[in-house]
Amino acid sequence: MRLQGKIVVITGAASGMGRATALRFAAEGAKLVIGDRHEQRLKEVVALIRAAGGEVRSALGDISRREVAEALVDLAVSTHGRIDVLMNNAGIMDHFQGVGELSDDVWRAVFATNVDGPMYTSRRALPHMVKQGGGSIINVSSMSGYSGASAGAAYTASKHAVLGLTRATAWRYAKQGIRCNAICPGAVRTNIEESMPRDKIDPAGFERASAFFMLTAAILEPEEIASLALYLASDESKFVNGAAIGADAGMSAA
Repeated sequence: MRLQGKIVVITGAASGMGRATALRFAAEGAKLVIGDRHEQRLKEVVALIRAAGGEVRSALGDISRREVAEALVDLAVSTHGRIDVLMNNAGIMDHFQGVGELSDDVWRAVFATNVDGPMYTSRRALPHMVKQGGGSIINVSSMSGYSGASAGAAYTASKHAVLGLTRATAWRYAKQGIRCNAICPGAVRTNIEESMPRDKIDPAGFERASAFFMLTAAILEPEEIASLALYLASDESKFVNGAAIGADAGMSAA
């Protein structure tokens, strides 16, 4: 098992890429602490992991709130005494507005979840990782982290910020045995569309993004992202640090 005995925290673990990763990591021997704001889905993931013989604890809450983010990390440390892997997966979409149409509320909500959340959890986890001599942080960015075509201004800017957070963390703590990498998915079958109600979508922005997505060669399944996350969580990637790894079926080559 590639993660035997490792203590792993995953945010946004109740659906999509987070759910697939939690199930995969549990099957590889990890002891999980998972969080999400969707109670029923979170309970279902916990039940699946335990039914398969895995070890998991969970916490309900919105990761954009500092106390929720910190409590998730604290739960892992209080239960297991350490944290080996942190996967910042939770994220929300914007409504495809350009800067000219963007509201303050959408900007702040997207940054609160997509940037503040990973910062809060990483900040809480890092002292423990430093003390124990190492750890792996995996941030889920997006192809929007290096492209301006696939979403609105808020989501795109937030995912660029995640890459900056990733690289700054990787550089700062590399000599202390801590790695920080980002996964940049393209089109993946997830539940993120729930965070962008159809009646709030900007038609012109959506049309521009749709033109870009027509170039995609394939829509990925969450399990394919989980496979990449497993590599970054495992000791197999011990010299991979500060990387932004695309998983977009070649869209970034367009």
